[in-house]
Amino acid sequence: MQVQLVQAANAILGEGPLWCPDEQVLYWIDILRPAVYRHTPGVGQTGVWALPESVGSIARLGAGQLLVAMRSGLFALSTVEGSLTRLASVEHASAQQRLNDSAVDPAGRFWVGSMREGGPSFGKLYRFGGGSAPFELDDQWACPNGIGWSPDGTVMYVTDSAKQTIWRYAYSVEHGTATDKQVFATFDAGTPDGLTVDAEGGVWSALWDGWSVVRLSPEGERVTTVPMPVQRPTSVAFGGDALQTLYVTSASINVDTTGLNAGPLAGGLFAVETSVRGLLNTPARLGERTFLCTTGAEVPA
Repeated sequence: MQVQLVQAANAILGEGPLWCPDEQVLYWIDILRPAVYRHTPGVGQTGVWALPESVGSIARLGAGQLLVAMRSGLFALSTVEGSLTRLASVEHASAQQRLNDSAVDPAGRFWVGSMREGGPSFGKLYRFGGGSAPFELDDQWACPNGIGWSPDGTVMYVTDSAKQTIWRYAYSVEHGTATDKQVFATFDAGTPDGLTVDAEGGVWSALWDGWSVVRLSPEGERVTTVPMPVQRPTSVAFGGDALQTLYVTSASINVDTTGLNAGPLAGGLFAVETSVRGLLNTPARLGERTFLCTTGAEVPA
């Protein structure tokens, strides 16, 4: 599989690729710049929205709107007017906490993790939507990251980057509940970061400091490795007319001279043509306006 640079973005911490089929464009973010970008295949960058605070991830919300998970909570971003509307607030245990990666389940519930920047790792995993108050899924997280579901929605995958592990849960789409947490895959070289699932049930993970993206079977076995021209791939998402283009974001933050010499395209946006199809992402359905969700007391890792 050939890797093509589609935007030499020099992102500090590129993340969150999101394909919007109605617009036939890819949205993605730079967490630390912070901003949302729009990439149109065959054209290039066709939009940028500067944000007032760090952004962890984005999701589809409605026509001309994105759900944006920023440091202090969830916001609706109008890509037409550029306006931001607060939907939910998150009160973190420390100033170093922020919202991180996210995904929307097949019923439209929004799952998002929080993490601490610097110091011992500590995070939470929240669910918003489904007609209920914000819900917190167990507190044994260090750095919750890439999230996804099997094609039939019965398995939920959640990455904990600090623990070099992707976990799997039995998932109920009807109730939005995740149970029976088990290890799905562990990594010795490279840190699992962003994640997506294809139509055959393959799990794709970007390996931070691993110079690669890997595809795992539904049993957690590595079946494909795609070498990347950058040290820190960060996240993956399928897009394009046939949903067979795998978009990969990357980071340049804290890459040393050796890494930059070997991978001068750090921070770029890449595309890989694959032989498998991705899954259409679901727009978030938060229901009634939600408000404060507190992390509670912080505990040392």
